[in-house]
Amino acid sequence: MDHAALAPYVRHVIEEATLAELPNHYRGKVRDNYDLPDGRRILITSDRISAFDIALAAIPFKGQVLTQTARFWFERTGDICPNHVIAYPDPNVVVGQRLSILPVEIVVRGYLAGTTSTSILTRYKAGEREMYGHRLPDGMSPNQKLDRPIITPTTKADHGGHDEPLTEAEILDRGLLTAEQWATVSAAALGLFARGQEVAAERGLILADTKYEFGLDGEGRIVLADEIHTPDSSRYWFAQSYPARFAAGQSPESFDKDFMRNWVVARCDPYKDPIPEIPSEVILETAAVYIRAYETITGQAFPLPETAENPLERIRRNIAAYLQSDRGPKA
Repeated sequence: MDHAALAPYVRHVIEEATLAELPNHYRGKVRDNYDLPDGRRILITSDRISAFDIALAAIPFKGQVLTQTARFWFERTGDICPNHVIAYPDPNVVVGQRLSILPVEIVVRGYLAGTTSTSILTRYKAGEREMYGHRLPDGMSPNQKLDRPIITPTTKADHGGHDEPLTEAEILDRGLLTAEQWATVSAAALGLFARGQEVAAERGLILADTKYEFGLDGEGRIVLADEIHTPDSSRYWFAQSYPARFAAGQSPESFDKDFMRNWVVARCDPYKDPIPEIPSEVILETAAVYIRAYETITGQAFPLPETAENPLERIRRNIAAYLQSDRGPKA
């Protein structure tokens, strides 16, 4: 989708999703959450994009892309692991079960990749070979496929904190999960990742790595939460160009979601300097990247709205209609 098609929607964004009529509001980096008395949670995905520990801007349709991409995957993986979804009353909204989130984030990696301090490529370049309870061989190249996908769990840091690497032994010794919970979560994560890689391959994509969040429902059952295989939670590469680029020592071709981040870094030190105003063409380019990701991953055309209705007012109306119906069907 080009800029011309998106230009009318440059201000069609959800920066805040604060709805005073809903109870128990919690604001995350991207989502605004509301806990209903009956155990349901309303999650509204805004269009905020965060980097450098701040919200940089609001990107048209980013929240809708994340919600609907996760929906695509939730509907195709329910046979592997139950998920929290109850209903989709709006393109930016999911109603889910309220869960007790497990204190371990599950990251599954199929390739030697990543840039953060917890990524296996960063640690491999630093000379480590034993990590997360796995041993990697010498002589591997950046972005090389692993012999098999591995789980690299981390702690779930508090806001502003940093995730810490974990091994299975540490998870069990510290009582973060029981042996049964770890076995269930591990099997589910590897099964979800295998399904993700299979479907991605049909779309000409490589699902290189991803993260999952699990919680416990009221009966103690492990349930998949948050989102799954979205452009924000997963690393996707284009399969066709991967072999040649890998052979040449080049980074794989991917959805360039760092377009805005790179624009900012080229103009200031974002951790010290004021962030310059981000022009509309950069915002629209970022929107186009997210929409391209949705269309490539799902194989479906992204539906632009026919009217310029304020998206937050649309959300308010749709949630009200959902709650008044009191039936909670999946849309």
